[in-house]
Amino acid sequence: MAFSLRLETICKLTPSSSSSSSRTNAVLSRPNRPFSLIFPPKLPLRTSPSLSIKASSSSPSTAVAEPEGIKINSVPTKPIEGQKTGTSGLRKKVKVFMLENYLANWIQALFNSLPPEDFKDGVLVLGGDGRYFNREASQIIIKIAAGNGVGKILVGKEGIMSTPAVSAVIRKRKANGGFIMSASHNPGGPDYDWGIKFNYNSGQPAPESITDKIYGNTLSISEIKMADIPDVDLSCLGISKYGNFSVEVVDPVSDYLELMENVFDFQLIKSLLSRPDFRFIFDAMHAVTGAYAKPIFVEKLGASLDSISNGVPLEDFGHGHPDPNLTYAKDLVNIMYGENGPDFGAASDGDGDRNMILGKGFFVTPSDSVAIIAANAQEAIPYFQSGPKGLARSMPTSGALDCVAEKLNLPFYEVPTGWKFFGNLMDAGKLSICGEESFGTGSDHIREKDGIWAVLAWLSIIAYRNKDKKPGETLVSVSDVVKEHWATYGRNFFSRYDYEECESEGANRMVEYLRDFASKSKAGDKYGSYVLQFADDFTYTDPVDGSVASKQGVRFVFTDGSRIIFRLSGTGSAGATVRIYIEQYEPDASKHDVDAQVALKPLIDLALSASKLKDFTGREKPTVIT
Repeated sequence: MAFSLRLETICKLTPSSSSSSSRTNAVLSRPNRPFSLIFPPKLPLRTSPSLSIKASSSSPSTAVAEPEGIKINSVPTKPIEGQKTGTSGLRKKVKVFMLENYLANWIQALFNSLPPEDFKDGVLVLGGDGRYFNREASQIIIKIAAGNGVGKILVGKEGIMSTPAVSAVIRKRKANGGFIMSASHNPGGPDYDWGIKFNYNSGQPAPESITDKIYGNTLSISEIKMADIPDVDLSCLGISKYGNFSVEVVDPVSDYLELMENVFDFQLIKSLLSRPDFRFIFDAMHAVTGAYAKPIFVEKLGASLDSISNGVPLEDFGHGHPDPNLTYAKDLVNIMYGENGPDFGAASDGDGDRNMILGKGFFVTPSDSVAIIAANAQEAIPYFQSGPKGLARSMPTSGALDCVAEKLNLPFYEVPTGWKFFGNLMDAGKLSICGEESFGTGSDHIREKDGIWAVLAWLSIIAYRNKDKKPGETLVSVSDVVKEHWATYGRNFFSRYDYEECESEGANRMVEYLRDFASKSKAGDKYGSYVLQFADDFTYTDPVDGSVASKQGVRFVFTDGSRIIFRLSGTGSAGATVRIYIEQYEPDASKHDVDAQVALKPLIDLALSASKLKDFTGREKPTVIT
């Protein structure tokens, strides 16, 4: 035998007094942690994962130094172009990842980039959003991890585990890090997207110092270290042992649910969701949070089962685009804006780290959402009962959060787009609540943005505002909360125009043109009725480690607080996504009910003409308007 195996799973448990059964029961005992995932029938495997790992030359694979009980093969390989990670890991079309050694090269390059003490004999977490190719990829990652000396892999049942849950499990189990198999909000299926990223031991995305090393190693890689072990059955909770390497298939919900119960007052939220005069709907978009919605919202918080929409995770997200915005979550938007719509609606994305919040006939912008959560956190959420330590937002996000930080006298930080920039501030104890305009909101309970956390935060605020309301009394609504916030802090009108899958050359030329334009601009320059305060290409110096991130977005900031920002997104898998952000601050409450597109039209027109977007990209209209 090339390996020694002891398999301990609940699938094989039968009443027995044997010592083996006793060991298994001891390992798997987790009282009071429900597991009620709903999975669709498995599709047949498309190829054997082992076929995706091949020697790239005539040289056969050879055995290398082996840990106890496992044969490790050295598989010759060659560098593959295009494996540079973006804002959130490596994302490509799934057919690219299914090419010979494509995924394996990147995983091996990762282990070649980490200090040995970061993984040797250590524990790593593995999870994903359930998209097409995740099951095959799980087996590849497990075998390479074993081949490089990892001691144990904790993997979610069926390979399912949301991005925020991976971060939570890393932190709770004191793991060395974890892999997340996801292309986030991008579509899934044979013709669409797949992605992989690595999070470090505090649950945060790997810093650029590591991702740069990974890319460098993909350019020189010559071998893949593969453990000669069989595929692991991911359908059963339990432990599989191969010599001194083990794989534990875990409930992907339980650790995350336990954390949420420690952050929020579940009884307070339950008092709201159980009211006969309050209607709630959550759209999981056939993505990973479908596995979490029923255990949390229904079983723990008392929402009705029919309040969960699209709650079964599917490999292709039901042919949908799992991006919770006004365009791709149109079914939810139609329900919330329809006659007699629910009081509260929310959606999450492919891997569960983004969110959209809606009231009856009312959309809450992500920029407003994080500001309102921050303003209400201390009174409505037990985790923040001593007050937030600090607040932060990504640079393109509106200044609504800035106003809260100023009024509450809290430290405030403006960082580049990418959640990893918040992690250092959190680990240093400087930051509690943060957000990005791209529908990402979170706090220092983990080191990722967290869609369900944001929904629970909003439910906590609405529940707190209505805790003394008797049946029949008018409830404080989502729109009431937002308008009260605007009356206190002013309104930051905000919109984002996305031009997806532009031809890369034209998009890059546009950005270079804007950088040159900004460098030649000076304070006092006039653009119609707007007077320039400054223009630049945003550079960020991390206040914790001193690292510098440059070329993070071209900004034109005007004397009245209005802003126009241009940047290319790093989260797509094909072409380039051009994003234009437009913002205008309005302190006058009598003007707060104006439609954002109307209020911002002069700035939008200025942005389109100044950037020459149509000339560079050929695009007449944006793909998505937020």
